[in-house]
Amino acid sequence: EASQAQAFTFLVRDQRLGANVGSAQGPTGLGKYLMRSPTGEVIFGGETMRFWDLRAPWLEPLRGPNGLDLSRLKKDIQPWQERRSAEYMTPAPLGSLNSVGGVATEINAVNYVSPRSWLATSHFVLGFFLFVGHLWHAGRARAAAAGFEKGIDRDFEPVLSMTPLN
Repeated sequence: EASQAQAFTFLVRDQRLGANVGSAQGPTGLGKYLMRSPTGEVIFGGETMRFWDLRAPWLEPLRGPNGLDLSRLKKDIQPWQERRSAEYMTPAPLGSLNSVGGVATEINAVNYVSPRSWLATSHFVLGFFLFVGHLWHAGRARAAAAGFEKGIDRDFEPVLSMTPLN
């Protein structure tokens, strides 16, 4: 699972930078790197807790009797596990709103934007303009009803001096 791989990758990186992964808390007060599953096992923290029962070949050697083993996480992580987990970190699917199919500064960047993103963005922008148009019209209509919107003087319109069509 991509989220488990990401949690593992950041755990490895931050542990190298000196973080105490066993006790670090995130902004929610839950474990930033590690927490407990509903059954009491030690699992990766954060968003990835939804997939806490993952069994992956790079993760299993780090498990103990109660889930992830803190001493193994601190001492026994091998380079092959880091590489393998990084392979699981997949990008968002090209159809999803989270995907950035290419770099926005590329010459051909417009072709990297998915139709779903085009539709979502265009409908939001057009909807916004429709909303502003309604506000504009409401203001003009109220002003006209109150009598201080001058408008066109209808008494001298050319069409009034023309013969009816039928």
